[in-house]
Amino acid sequence: MSFRPSLPSPSADDLDHARIPAAPPRAATVAGFRSILFENAATGPPLEANPPEFFGDLNLEQVVTSIVADHDEYHLERFFYTALTDTAAITYRHEIFRDVQMEEVRSAVDEFAAGMHEMRTHLARARKRHYPREQQAWFLTAVRVFTEATTHLSDNLTVVSLRSSGLRRFRDYLADYLQGPQFAALRGDLDTAERALSGIRYCLIIKGDRVTVRRYDGEEDYSAEVEATFEKFKQGEVREHHLRNTATWELNHVDAHVLDLIARLHPHEFAELDHFCQHHRGFLDRVIDDFDREIQFYTAYLDYLDRFEHAGLRFCYPHVTGRSHGVSGVDTFDIALAGRLVPDRAVVCNDFALTGQECVIVVSGPNQGGKTTFARTFGQMHYLGCLGCLVPGSRARLHLYDHLFTHFEREEVITNLSGKLQDELERIHEILDTATGESVVIMNETFTSTTVTDARLLGAAVLTRIVDRGMLGVYVTFVDELSRLNEGTVSMVAAVDPDDAAHRTFTLVRQRADGLAYALTLAEKYGLTYQQVKERRS
Repeated sequence: MSFRPSLPSPSADDLDHARIPAAPPRAATVAGFRSILFENAATGPPLEANPPEFFGDLNLEQVVTSIVADHDEYHLERFFYTALTDTAAITYRHEIFRDVQMEEVRSAVDEFAAGMHEMRTHLARARKRHYPREQQAWFLTAVRVFTEATTHLSDNLTVVSLRSSGLRRFRDYLADYLQGPQFAALRGDLDTAERALSGIRYCLIIKGDRVTVRRYDGEEDYSAEVEATFEKFKQGEVREHHLRNTATWELNHVDAHVLDLIARLHPHEFAELDHFCQHHRGFLDRVIDDFDREIQFYTAYLDYLDRFEHAGLRFCYPHVTGRSHGVSGVDTFDIALAGRLVPDRAVVCNDFALTGQECVIVVSGPNQGGKTTFARTFGQMHYLGCLGCLVPGSRARLHLYDHLFTHFEREEVITNLSGKLQDELERIHEILDTATGESVVIMNETFTSTTVTDARLLGAAVLTRIVDRGMLGVYVTFVDELSRLNEGTVSMVAAVDPDDAAHRTFTLVRQRADGLAYALTLAEKYGLTYQQVKERRS
């Protein structure tokens, strides 16, 4: 018999990307390359462990949950919790997104990810197995998969015309690593160990309940004689009945004891294995391991967008700037709502624009007309834009904010003795104390718990503070007059069907707010104007 360290194909049990040990980064990297998420990893923002406070109001937790749903082993959530703080970092990601959208690059990345997944599966099995020799076999297989995956990725990226500085620098880093002494020693020792093990021959004698292992000494191979004897009974092609390995098989105590005996008969060969496993325990290069995780940020997001694009919805690379407060969007939509509607129902898109001194969109109109959806869209686009991601719409210009705040209506808590209005005022006061002229504020259905007069006075005071400070935002209200507060406010109205005022179109148009006209139209439709009621009573 011969000994070969081949084992069953892997499955995806008990994988955890963060638990795989990795070697520390090499002292010298290509042009200091460390990350495809941050152009300068040393100065990039620290990854947030928890979602931002506004995630719930903007329904972004639904979006992130859907994006990472099939990528549990990579723990991608923190990447989507951390917005970028400069336009160069956003451009860096845009370039990588464009490269990953190329078929050749995506194919190379997916093949590499599959190989790394297989490697982690083998390493996970090595940790779970009870017998040291079996653990070594899984470890040896994992390293072989890693060397092949990295080599194939380098070969595939070499023949592609990459445009992003991030992927070009990683390609150079990978080529440098594969040509360096660390990888040469890893692959050389791997080849030596595998070659030594594959040359082992031994005899296994089974008699009753006794198993004897001894060196191979030129004994005749009876399997060939048996096959020749039964060859004459063969009638055409026959179905193979070899028992195949399965991923759930493990060595039992007899197998393990036999393997230990083989190791005693071939100490030199197994010494090579011992040396390899000990010397290359931390074989996994940290930068390559990080790349495997970070590239999933791009592929997972693009996969998430596929279902919307198949439904005819468009996404674009926004122009994100911190120099101007002029923002705009064409064919925009609430991505969380679209996720629930597609593909069964149509998604309504809207446009918006703020220019010059304009800084706040005051949204009014009938209930259930799309006002809150529009407010969420504005916030979602700015957040996704500051992640360096594509945003919903065919064209967009967005602001690089320093903080994003939301104030959405909350249900009154019975145990809160301060009351709903006081709670609102305290929350708004905290926002206005923290916000700067570079902040974005989304306020939805504010001051609905008080009278119209108070809502008008309080809303005017809040909007004046926002406009005077130069913040950008959306203010959803039932008080029409607030849309005409000053030159910093712009009115957008949730439109209704001109032939049926009770039918919402969910389209928002830039026009003067006139809630009285809408109320009169409804009254006329249902025969409730003063004149109509008077005529019925006469």
